[in-house]
Amino acid sequence: MPKTEKGRAHSIRPVSKRPPSWCRYTAEEVEALVIKSAKEGHNPSKIGTILRDQYGIPLIKPIMGKTITQILKDAELVPSLPEDLENLLKKARRLYVHLEKNKKDLHNKRALQLIESKIYKLSRYCKREGLLPPDWKYEAKTAFIR
Repeated sequence: MPKTEKGRAHSIRPVSKRPPSWCRYTAEEVEALVIKSAKEGHNPSKIGTILRDQYGIPLIKPIMGKTITQILKDAELVPSLPEDLENLLKKARRLYVHLEKNKKDLHNKRALQLIESKIYKLSRYCKREGLLPPDWKYEAKTAFIR
């Protein structure tokens, strides 16, 4: 049987740092779309997906010169927690609730330990970069009361 190579089915970011010639949106229009989407409650990654799929804007940074989170920070619409940390907290919360019902599920107990280690590591980075207050602390019991 011949050896088969794996294909490359993923998209590749553009090489050029300049905005594409076919994108007809100005920086002001893009900023208005980002702020409008943020006010509707979308997170930064969802905003990027919306702009790509609905408006045909491939990347924000070549057009604006700054990222979506920088635009949101300037408009004072940035969420209190970074998006990646918030997603990890949601995942840990779901696993914690599951383990309350299924105490002998050792596989998911280990999965919760791995997720919590990622939370600790990411929170240290966020505190160092100033994205979180220095006194922010993750505690498994109190993080799930919302």
